[in-house]
Amino acid sequence: LIERLRCEWSYFVSVTRLLLRLKKITDNPQRTIGDQISDVAARFADRPALIGDEATLTYRQLEELANRYARWAIANGIGKGDVVALLMPNRPEFVAAWLGVTRTGGIAALLNFNQRGPSLAHSINITKPRLLVLDAELAATLDSARGLLDQPPAIWSTGGQIEGASNLDQALKAMSGSALTVEEKPVLTTDDPAVYIYTSGTTGMPKAATITHYRVLTMMNGFSAATRATAEDRIYIALPLYHSSGGMIGVGTTLTVGGAAIIRRQFSARAFWSDCIKHRATLFQYIGELCRYLVNAPVSDDERRHSIRIACGNGLRPDIWRSFNERFQIPRIIEFYGATEGNVVLVNFDGREGAIGRLPSWLRLIFKIALVRHDGAGAEPERDAQGHCIPCKPGEIGEALGSIERNPKRPTNRFDGYVDENATESKILRNVFKDGDMWFRTGDLMRKDRYGYFYFVDRIGDTFRWKGENVSTTEVAAIISAHEGIAEANVYG
Repeated sequence: LIERLRCEWSYFVSVTRLLLRLKKITDNPQRTIGDQISDVAARFADRPALIGDEATLTYRQLEELANRYARWAIANGIGKGDVVALLMPNRPEFVAAWLGVTRTGGIAALLNFNQRGPSLAHSINITKPRLLVLDAELAATLDSARGLLDQPPAIWSTGGQIEGASNLDQALKAMSGSALTVEEKPVLTTDDPAVYIYTSGTTGMPKAATITHYRVLTMMNGFSAATRATAEDRIYIALPLYHSSGGMIGVGTTLTVGGAAIIRRQFSARAFWSDCIKHRATLFQYIGELCRYLVNAPVSDDERRHSIRIACGNGLRPDIWRSFNERFQIPRIIEFYGATEGNVVLVNFDGREGAIGRLPSWLRLIFKIALVRHDGAGAEPERDAQGHCIPCKPGEIGEALGSIERNPKRPTNRFDGYVDENATESKILRNVFKDGDMWFRTGDLMRKDRYGYFYFVDRIGDTFRWKGENVSTTEVAAIISAHEGIAEANVYG
């Protein structure tokens, strides 16, 4: 009983802090992510904001570089609703670039630099960018897709001159880094799109999820509140910035409060703990595979000399949870569940081993999440005689759904969808518990115990996880089948 009361109080305090932070966003619909970063930059001007492998940006420098990107975008015809694609590796300038584009009312399409050929071309084609920012080291990556582009955007290169591309670095130097004037700033609200983040599904090709200013703000501020981040915190990020986990949640955890984000070009198990010590990291963002790589790495003297107080992320599987926690002596693990574009978010605030989150009974009117019976084999959940879905009992496995509502008082229940309307419709389940209702389909099977803790079971459909990416088996099969001598291929995760 004492333990249950302790957990309830812990959740009440943590969730209340989170909801109060989100209420500030809901109550100020004219205040975008650009406005918040400007305010933080004014308070912490000369403190480090983004620490990269080669360079560091203070808050003042981040603010000025974002304003230069905004003026460059405006000078090249970018206005509200126009798209600028970014093909850049992990470095501080990536954050400044998308932040600057969003200040013009433009939408930054965050391209996955691991994609090549048809996949990359598809990602560019579906968002129809007018401009594309290309890091010189990724020139060959873009070349693999150039011949497949429907409407090739104007290419601007950074970090080196590329044939056929304009010099972005030179153009940015010519722009002022001062705050945008009233005439330069468009009228924006938190309902306006800010970025496109690409996600994979069972269809094979990437989908561009529409991420509004509201969603960017809630991701960044929500996890800042969950981790109780302050200006003294430094978060270590070795995840790709083109995804929400590293690029929004990770960066935003400290960027919203004046702390620093340490951006590693790519993950290295060998250098992980020495990096954390070198940069005095107090937090780090993980995905499950990252944790597994660390557990499988040889023991080092650095792995317990760190100053990490919280590890936050998703996908830490039960089979390594305890060994990960005990070996590296991490005081607190905050495991969460959530899709980039979805409205189902769960947070495990009290470190319950193996759980992806908890939904206490007193929270169910705010966060409407349900598990419905699904055998995992068919495409659709089971229905009763009236045609409605069947709620799972404690311990039963079912698909997780989130109620879709357009209620200003409950913006966490919204689903903004994808650029492709057909892709959006495929994620909506109708007439679930009553005629006319709509629920977001996660495509994930879970079970819930009698205390409200959720546990991940499996994914529905032919997908598997690879370094944090959802990869479609049908896409892999298509590549294999194209090779000479292969008559038919069937791929499973």
